Amino acid sequence: MSDQIHAGNVEYQRVGKDYLEHRSLKRGAAGWVLLAGLGVSYVISGDFAGWNYGLGQGGWGGLLIATVLMAVMYTCMVYGLAELSSAMPVAGAGYGFVRRAMGPLGGFATGTAILIEYAIAPAAIAVFIGGYVEALGLFGLTSGWPVFLAAYAIFIGIHLWGVGEALRLMFVITGLALVALAVFVVGMIGKFDVDNLFDIPMTEAFGASSFLPFGVAGVWAALVFAIWFFLAIEGVPLAAEEARDPAKDMPKGIIVGMLVLLATAAMILVLAPGGAGALALQESDNPLPHALREAYGGGSFLADFVNYVGLAGLIASFFSIIYAYSRQLFALSRAGYLPRWLSVTGKRRTPYLALIVPGTVGFALASITQAGDLMIQIAVFGATVSYVLMMVAHIVLRKREPDLARPYRTPGGIVTTSVALVLAVAAVIAVFLVDLIAAAIVAGIFVAALAYFWFYSRHRLVAQAPEEEFAAIQAAEAELAD
Repeated sequence: MSDQIHAGNVEYQRVGKDYLEHRSLKRGAAGWVLLAGLGVSYVISGDFAGWNYGLGQGGWGGLLIATVLMAVMYTCMVYGLAELSSAMPVAGAGYGFVRRAMGPLGGFATGTAILIEYAIAPAAIAVFIGGYVEALGLFGLTSGWPVFLAAYAIFIGIHLWGVGEALRLMFVITGLALVALAVFVVGMIGKFDVDNLFDIPMTEAFGASSFLPFGVAGVWAALVFAIWFFLAIEGVPLAAEEARDPAKDMPKGIIVGMLVLLATAAMILVLAPGGAGALALQESDNPLPHALREAYGGGSFLADFVNYVGLAGLIASFFSIIYAYSRQLFALSRAGYLPRWLSVTGKRRTPYLALIVPGTVGFALASITQAGDLMIQIAVFGATVSYVLMMVAHIVLRKREPDLARPYRTPGGIVTTSVALVLAVAAVIAVFLVDLIAAAIVAGIFVAALAYFWFYSRHRLVAQAPEEEFAAIQAAEAELAD
């Protein structure tokens, strides 16, 4: 039998047993509780910083509508991903789902989009961590790069230590972040004034009002920042190969995580601008401590507490998204879409190069730009493109493979994922409305990545990679039949 398998416009290479032995992850490291904690951990920094830039795009009313729309999108998408991850529990997650439904080009495009999202999001969060540290006046720092360096070095190091240890530590850090959010909510309830929500001056834009000071278009522009309340929850399936019982644990973990995030987003969106004023928070890189200081007329114990403990929220997401980008890069590399050396794992079954290489790029971006809002937009563009493709994959697989084993089935079926698809397309368009430069950067990266696939890696895919095995087997059977 040939070592080369031809399937359409791609070629698979058979590899020896030692290839996958050097590219295997630690099995059984996470149950559904840890997976739910991982989902919350991915996203919780969005409650502490980033969402508030949407106030400057749509006002409070515009951001409210945008957040409701994105909450619907993510909830519908999570139900779709719960089904897909139970049916195909592989580390490639979104790339694996789309690859099965739409072929290797669609899978690689999805994996690239997710990788952009997860490589850039930690850089944005690092900028916010720097903002929280500077707001406290810690270490006399006036520049953020030492904070960025320390964050990347420490938390990549913990991931290199081992996945079980990292997930448990993330769970503890996320718990501290939830405590900070609870303290913030209690402290702001008594300061809430509905008039504070509408203190941004009304512009002359079409449809402008006190509720929508930037008009109807402001709602669309605010979608980009409303997403920050939920961005990266879709990363939970990346832990499929390290879960104890993926078919049961994946759906339960991602859905419970989403429910927690819906509750925290609702409280922060109402109470932060309701206590401090929307105008005061629209450009802040540490909005929750800023809100408390505004509401209480200067420094207070509550503000300092949330500032200190709120760092846990930013660190939790920073820490967990490092995990996500490493698993996405690992899967694409193991399957041959990206250089194979990136997927090698060490003695503790962690993909060390897939952790270090994107971390180096993220540190450089954070240090050079120090523009958290710009990096949010780049990350959101990558995310929303992947959402479109994953929801199409769910619909296609329901139609094409109705008998595929699905331990969990999406309530509402393709109607649910079609709602998520329409809203994801609207979110992609929103990135162009907010910042054409950010969209152009991602488009350029996409073109370069697709060119690499077309001219090089499509001829060198790995037949035994879990995400590719079904297609390679079909191609081999076809060759034997001929």
